[in-house]
Amino acid sequence: MKSKNEILEMLKPFGLVFGDIGTSPIYTLSVIFLTLPINKFNVVGVVSLIIWTLLLIPLVQYSVLAMSLSKRGEGGEIVLFEIISPLLKSSRKVFAFSIITYIGISLAIGDGVITPAISILSAVEGMTLINPNISKTTIIIIASLITCVLFAIQKHGSGKVSGAFGPLMFLWFVILFLFGAVYVFDMPYILMALSPLAGIEFLVHHGAHGVFVLAEVILCATGVEALYADMGHLGRKPIQRSLYVVLFALIVNYMGQGAFLLLFSNPDHVLFGMILKGAPFIYMQFLVLSLFATVIASQAMISGVFSIVYQGITTKILPTFKISYTSEEVQSQIYVGSANKFLFFAVLMIIFLFKTSSSLASAYGLAVTCTISLTAFVMAVIFYIKGNYVKSITAVFLLCVDLVFLLTSLTKISQGGYWSIVIAMVPFCLILVYSIGNKKLHSRTVSFSEEEFLSKFKVLYNDSVKIPGTALFLIRNLKHVPSYVMRTMFVNNIIYEENIFLNIAKTSEPYGVEIIYRTLDNGIRLFQIKSGYMEILNIESLLKAENVNEKVIFYGIEEIETDKKIWKVFSFIKKTTPSFVEFYKLPYTKLHGVTNQTIV
Repeated sequence: MKSKNEILEMLKPFGLVFGDIGTSPIYTLSVIFLTLPINKFNVVGVVSLIIWTLLLIPLVQYSVLAMSLSKRGEGGEIVLFEIISPLLKSSRKVFAFSIITYIGISLAIGDGVITPAISILSAVEGMTLINPNISKTTIIIIASLITCVLFAIQKHGSGKVSGAFGPLMFLWFVILFLFGAVYVFDMPYILMALSPLAGIEFLVHHGAHGVFVLAEVILCATGVEALYADMGHLGRKPIQRSLYVVLFALIVNYMGQGAFLLLFSNPDHVLFGMILKGAPFIYMQFLVLSLFATVIASQAMISGVFSIVYQGITTKILPTFKISYTSEEVQSQIYVGSANKFLFFAVLMIIFLFKTSSSLASAYGLAVTCTISLTAFVMAVIFYIKGNYVKSITAVFLLCVDLVFLLTSLTKISQGGYWSIVIAMVPFCLILVYSIGNKKLHSRTVSFSEEEFLSKFKVLYNDSVKIPGTALFLIRNLKHVPSYVMRTMFVNNIIYEENIFLNIAKTSEPYGVEIIYRTLDNGIRLFQIKSGYMEILNIESLLKAENVNEKVIFYGIEEIETDKKIWKVFSFIKKTTPSFVEFYKLPYTKLHGVTNQTIV
């Protein structure tokens, strides 16, 4: 007999991972058959394509291949880059794959905009089946209000309500399965869609037009990257076990939707039509449940973007945006205000621009296909280098499939698909400018070797009057002591009785904390914290645990003087985003910034 907590743990993946892919039945077939004639050949062919897309991409590409690549159980685009980097011998190749990673991260953030917009719009549009006179304006206003509430509650954290996510989404999948099964029973001919030949015959018969249908078919797999990205939170096996249940429910439901189309030839909001026709007495309850499901899908995507931003900050490819921790029990529950505002305004813009889920679906999918194609490519290279040729060949085959979806999705650019690119360009440009700018800045910053510093410090410490107490100096690494430390000590003669270099270094592993505390010389020590790039640290607590009671904390402030536009942009980013010390919430009253001027 399983306990209540064990059951809730089993249900977690349903709410945290499968929200997006689970709500795709609301709009996928409706969008396809708005322009495609409804007949047995077309319906069976399209449903077959959907079934085999679900089996190839979520099941084989992500569950079998991607989830076999991890670092301490963690997955995602940054993890893939951390895996492949040591395998590459050329710095140019490392740079090329870092650009691929930046693109993948940016597209994932772009998904965090389009997913809430299309999910919420499509659910609210279910009201039109009850009252066809509801205007588009009313739909947009209701969708916008739900969006406002969704993003307003982010700063309070999702922990208090996330416990209900899993059971609600499990109920959602149960209902999808049950209604799908009922209609399959009424029209068993739809079982022909289980054969991949039905999908192939559809593509061959329709030629170019059939291939373009794939641009809409891929909508059934939106949110698939969450399987890999959330692996570290929930574990590989729980996600894989839940995936079998989810895919079974989705496949049965899509076949049921196909049967409904053959029975009633009504492509307008197929899923809602199934419920209204089969069980009108629970339609309102189902509509409310669908709204909850889309909010859960949106919440999972928003939380995923927060996690991506945090990883970007700790791996130094994104500025140190202000982070708030929304749970004392669960450290991974964070809130990134700047990312939340960006997503909020972008989602509202998309809702007002496209107005209906069908028009938005016409532009949706480009970011998804780019992401899954990049993932397949990186996986193929990793498996090849590691000598796992069976998995490498499989990944290459899946890459070919993904590229077909990508090429067909490119036709959506003129239909508004360019918004996926526009939205993704914002984080991509930010990442590119910040990461490259940071590397060049540190290469031009004057620093001193450990030996040079210690030889001068030893003389000064023995001969000078020392200030009582302990001073902390923030440094990137001991091999390159920053010039602000030299100026503070040797020019301004600020020497404390105890001086400690504080170094916070991120490892290539996602988790783990190691503390190195050693004496360098009389009066000078090193306190080094090595942590995984997904660890959320409380620096003050770690210092107190080692009996470090600092009186003052010194840190360098980079002042960039330049005439070059790109450097001015980088300088603006540095000035307008929180500093390193703010990110780690070091005590404000003890901080003392020392300016370093760099001319570029």
